[in-house]
This record gives sequence, C-alpha cells and structure tokens, in this order.
Amino acid sequence: MPKMKTKSGAAKRFKARGSGSIKRSQAFKRHILTKKTTKNKRQLRGSAEIHHTNIDSVRAMLPYA
Repeated sequence: MPKMKTKSGAAKRFKARGSGSIKRSQAFKRHILTKKTTKNKRQLRGSAEIHHTNIDSVRAMLPYA
C-alpha cells in the first residue's frame, strides 16, 4: 500500500503533544490589533488544545501525528 499523505495545511497549523493531544495556535491575533484591548491580546498568547468535537477530523488530516 502507498503511504498516506498528510494535509500540508493541517501540518502547518497543528502539532501533536507527547500525551497525544493536539495543540493549535490562537486565532484573532494577526491584524487589527489596535482596537483590541491589551488584556485580550495577552490572553491570546500561547497555544490551546483542539476541541474534543474536532479531534477526529484533525487526526484524519494528520495520519502520522
């Protein structure tokens, strides 16, 4: 059987942790930052975990993660 391909867009957006959970970066922090509060921008730092309703679809896009 041929190898399964990883969706390249998903590979850029998601990474698997050692525990098996998948992390993602926060949205809404790319542009138009002047109208967002400092508290809002600070809380968008770091990474977050994929919601449990999306895990199956993300795992399908990342077969080797």
